[in-house]
Amino acid sequence: MNAEQQRLQQSRDRIRHWKRWGPYLAERAWGTVREDYSAQGTAWDYFPHEHARSRAYRWNEDGIAGICDRHQLICFALVLWNERDPILKERLFGLSGPEGNHGEDVKEYYFYLDSTPTHSYMKYLYKYPHAAFPYRELVEENRRRGASQPEYELLDTGVFEQDRYFDVTVEYAKADVEDILVKITAINRGPDPARLRLLPTVWFRNVWSWGYDQPRPSLHKLAGAGTAGVELEHAGNQHWLYCDGAPELLFTENETNCRLLFHSPNTCDFVKDGINDYVVHGRREGVNPQQVGTKAAAHYSLELASGGVATLRLRLTNIDFAQRAASPFGPDFERTFTQRQYEADEFYGHIIPRDLSLDAQQVMRQGLAGMLWSKQFYHYVVKQWLDGDPGQPPPPQERRLGRNHEWTHLYNADVISMPDKWEYPWYAAWDLAFHCVALALVDSDFAKEQLILLLREWYMHPNGQLPAYEWALGDVNPPVHAWAAWRVYKIEKKRRGKGDREFLERVFHKLLLNFTWWVNRKDAEGRNVFQGGFLGLDNIGVFDRSQPLPTGGYLEQSDGTSWMAMYTLNLLAIALELASEEPAYEDVASKFWEHFIYIASAMNHMGADGVGLWDENDGFFYDVLRLPSGEYFPLKIRSAVGLIPLFAVETLEPELLERMRGFKRRLDWFVENRPDLTSNLACMRTLGRGERRLFSIVDRDKLTRILRYMLDEREFLSPFGIRALSQFHRDHPYELHVNGTLHRVDYEPAESTSGIFGGNSNWRGPVWFPINFLLIESLQKFHHYLGDAYQVEYPTGSGKMLTLWQVAAELSRRVTRLFLRAGDGRRPVYGPAEKFQADPHWRDLVLFYEYFHGDTGAGLGASHQTGWTGLVAKLLQQSGEKKRVRETRAADAVSAG
Repeated sequence: MNAEQQRLQQSRDRIRHWKRWGPYLAERAWGTVREDYSAQGTAWDYFPHEHARSRAYRWNEDGIAGICDRHQLICFALVLWNERDPILKERLFGLSGPEGNHGEDVKEYYFYLDSTPTHSYMKYLYKYPHAAFPYRELVEENRRRGASQPEYELLDTGVFEQDRYFDVTVEYAKADVEDILVKITAINRGPDPARLRLLPTVWFRNVWSWGYDQPRPSLHKLAGAGTAGVELEHAGNQHWLYCDGAPELLFTENETNCRLLFHSPNTCDFVKDGINDYVVHGRREGVNPQQVGTKAAAHYSLELASGGVATLRLRLTNIDFAQRAASPFGPDFERTFTQRQYEADEFYGHIIPRDLSLDAQQVMRQGLAGMLWSKQFYHYVVKQWLDGDPGQPPPPQERRLGRNHEWTHLYNADVISMPDKWEYPWYAAWDLAFHCVALALVDSDFAKEQLILLLREWYMHPNGQLPAYEWALGDVNPPVHAWAAWRVYKIEKKRRGKGDREFLERVFHKLLLNFTWWVNRKDAEGRNVFQGGFLGLDNIGVFDRSQPLPTGGYLEQSDGTSWMAMYTLNLLAIALELASEEPAYEDVASKFWEHFIYIASAMNHMGADGVGLWDENDGFFYDVLRLPSGEYFPLKIRSAVGLIPLFAVETLEPELLERMRGFKRRLDWFVENRPDLTSNLACMRTLGRGERRLFSIVDRDKLTRILRYMLDEREFLSPFGIRALSQFHRDHPYELHVNGTLHRVDYEPAESTSGIFGGNSNWRGPVWFPINFLLIESLQKFHHYLGDAYQVEYPTGSGKMLTLWQVAAELSRRVTRLFLRAGDGRRPVYGPAEKFQADPHWRDLVLFYEYFHGDTGAGLGASHQTGWTGLVAKLLQQSGEKKRVRETRAADAVSAG
């Protein structure tokens, strides 16, 4: 067991709390639902970026390359100033939802370069221009552009021309659980000397201003020591921030500047933006001359020659070095950094396959680093938020029937994996499920904790629904929690040699409540055909599926019904695993098997009207629109909605069935006596490869017909994976006239031209990781049953026949190719961005975007969605980057995770 594995073990056993401190600081807290106390829920307007430097946050703090403890009492982050900006660079800048021509978007360049699971070593890079940051230009130009135009990026402004910028790297190394060493290294990449101010800042989250009698902590200058520093006191606990060199120490309060923002008296003499006003405007009255407060910065002033380098050293610790003979920056400081870097390399040497190229290894490591950096302390107590705080003016009464008013039980104050800590600094239920599968490669304990957390009674609604995301907790995400729990269980079982049955049983019982909610709430007529709403696929349909339909009536959703079929099979697999030691679970497994049959039958044929979600003429699944008049018709859009039925597939091993005699008898009886339900499904009587049984919505014929579309480069198959919408609709848009209004779906491989869901994501053509990951897994499962004898044309029309395992491997390589350098040295993810493609200081830095251009592979949407796009690490780990087919890998991937 290597050093990092030992730390994980100590954390698991609660011997040493190595995860007490981590990168748990958000990168944006302004413009969030939590901070919004407006009458109409206008979060972007209520707390804009312009307020962030002057206004105390109620729920969460933000910063650049920041860390905090797991309760976010103490925060530390990097602050910069190039002596040209109108404000200190205290937080990353980006456009709000209304400002961007494709919704909210961060306009900075920063990179998560490394992190171990316990955050014993972390590395972050920020690129800071010499020139004044073009805040106004970015806002005005993006506002001017329409939805059909590309976004205006920071590189487009020219501020990085001639390399006139600083590379600022922040590294952390833990000498102990609460002894954190910090190195900040600035390099001038430009041709001329340039000045830079660095202000490492420590502060307390404001918990004392809201009227709950919370004690006020304090910071003060370290007295009588040979090293500059700040002493922190909070609820009887002491910490120290030691600062190497002789920086100017600046102190103020983390309190709102009411005089500036609201034209009312301040509650204290020193306020949140005091350090900004002192450094940028020379206002000495902005900082406390007594050198006490709740926010403090060590002010370093640097002048760097062209290519010049400066390194700052700091130490945030619970050790009082005044009581020790040693210096906080003695020889052990550098030794600790060297040791932790070595241990990080050692840890990842056991995770990342050695047969990957150096480039692929780097992509995998940066992907996993991004997953680990994307943890955030998330605080949101809905009842307090709705009621308002005793120490503040009462919020508008309209909010009591507004956003999230039905979720008053929700009490969130935990470290959670975020999709993107700037663009999506809030958890999303289905995103989190995919995060956990990638995280299980490096920290299955954290992955399991996350899955359990969302099922706890202070998250899950009393009716069994899982919270979706803070903008609408009651929205409906695809039910992939059971799938993720099963995958994480199998990944850990393969790595440790033993599965965590206690975890599996805990999630299973809570998932039963969630499954019941789905059955009771989302099956409008009790026919095992499900609605569900947008289900995470924002604008994929001809209508906004989260809103009442303009036609009236409702949609019978192919994807909603398929997700539920998949859900039943996931719960079936978990029940059978639990039944191996507790036979009572066999009865529950039989229940889910029967429920799957009813759902699968309904998808293929729905009673006397003869209308099913499967279209026999087209050989594809569609949503069906049912009108109030009783009329109905399929919405013939070739999209991921029609591919999702492939996810509902499971194979059962013959040895398992022999052990589960009660379950096997029930299965055989059902197949024998209910041909009305099983006749249109994959044959569960015919034994497959290895005498396995197959449970699937689609039979062999339907599978073949769907794959003809999916593997056709004129339809779904792009050079970089499967598109969310068929390219067929480029020349054949789907149109529907309703009440004099034309509703239309076109193939749009890049950003959305629609305002549905804010216009900041697009499911009408781009490549999305979660869909591709599940398709690859499903093909592996089908191969596990059908074997090498079943082959399909890949690509369609090529005449080249491959097994499904080979197709899955090819798709995996297409998707991972997004990030890897091609023969010409270019990464598809960066498209025409020459700085990223050719510059030696940029070309090895990888961003993991939210989704990707359906034709070129260029990254789109959120630029740090290392959440589900971090699945690239799992694909590289299991399929590699070069063409190879190994039956042992096939068996391992399907049966062991």
